[in-house]
Amino acid sequence: MGTRRDFLKGTVAAAVVPGIAFSKVMEKMERNTGHPTVISTWNFGMEANREAMPLLKRGKSALDAVEAGARVPEADPKIRSVGYGGRPDEDGHVTLDACIMDSHGNAGSVAFLQDIKHSVSVARKVMEQTDHVMLVGDGAKRFALSQGFKEEDLLTEESRKEWLKKKENLSRKSDLGPNENHDTISILAQDKDGNIAGACSTSGLAYKLHGRVGDSPIIGAALYCDNDIGAAGATGLGEAVIKTVGSFLVVELMRQGRSPQEACEEAVRRILRKHGGKVDFQVAYIALRIDGEIGSAAIKNGFQYALNRGESSSLIDVNKLTD
Repeated sequence: MGTRRDFLKGTVAAAVVPGIAFSKVMEKMERNTGHPTVISTWNFGMEANREAMPLLKRGKSALDAVEAGARVPEADPKIRSVGYGGRPDEDGHVTLDACIMDSHGNAGSVAFLQDIKHSVSVARKVMEQTDHVMLVGDGAKRFALSQGFKEEDLLTEESRKEWLKKKENLSRKSDLGPNENHDTISILAQDKDGNIAGACSTSGLAYKLHGRVGDSPIIGAALYCDNDIGAAGATGLGEAVIKTVGSFLVVELMRQGRSPQEACEEAVRRILRKHGGKVDFQVAYIALRIDGEIGSAAIKNGFQYALNRGESSSLIDVNKLTD
């Protein structure tokens, strides 16, 4: 039978293993400098990246790049899951969630924001102009207006007609597909100095209960950045991401020595295990490590991410982890 001293030795050894693994990884890893990178979720990430990359090439910060990139789908009424033109909640209100995080660990977010198109920019103002991380609802709107943001109706005619048709159906269960229902824009970037930042923006789950907030404004769920390690972003059903603190998990797994790909896959498997391997929703992750290596994983087929390394831009299909 082992002694108490043996037990304590084993406990201490187990506790320092992640630190040892991280140290070994860091010894082999060099920060990617001089080669800017931007990665975004979904096919509309291509346009987001095209907006972000020129800023990175001109020497602007990763923070500037991710904000500019996220603003593209926020302003596009054809993108029905982000910003202007987003599908409303069950009461017909378009409500927005967003967050942003810089290379110094600063963060800002807004939740349940109405009548303001660029929620990601409001989130940045929260980060830079207040002592807070998150503002919600009417308070977030009042703050946005005080910062010079314009109040406008975000419900387009197309979204309004769909909502009215949905009301006639009298069902809270969405008839949209697992991908088009909540296609969040998560965008991660690394600038010429090798610093990393990220942003996330969405109009949330279509026809949700009024007041529902997903993962997109929650630091550690939809987005997490650690400039010593890397960054991760999520998209899909926010409730599942929140319950596993998904993006923080991905970054911490990278800290422990997992590759970005391995970390994203494990974060997805955590969700699958909680549901017995059977799910009818989508969750996907993207990750960017400080050496420029990337990773991705998704529960179901249909997820794509856009990658721009400065010289080329591509849209990449991600195979599901489930059978």
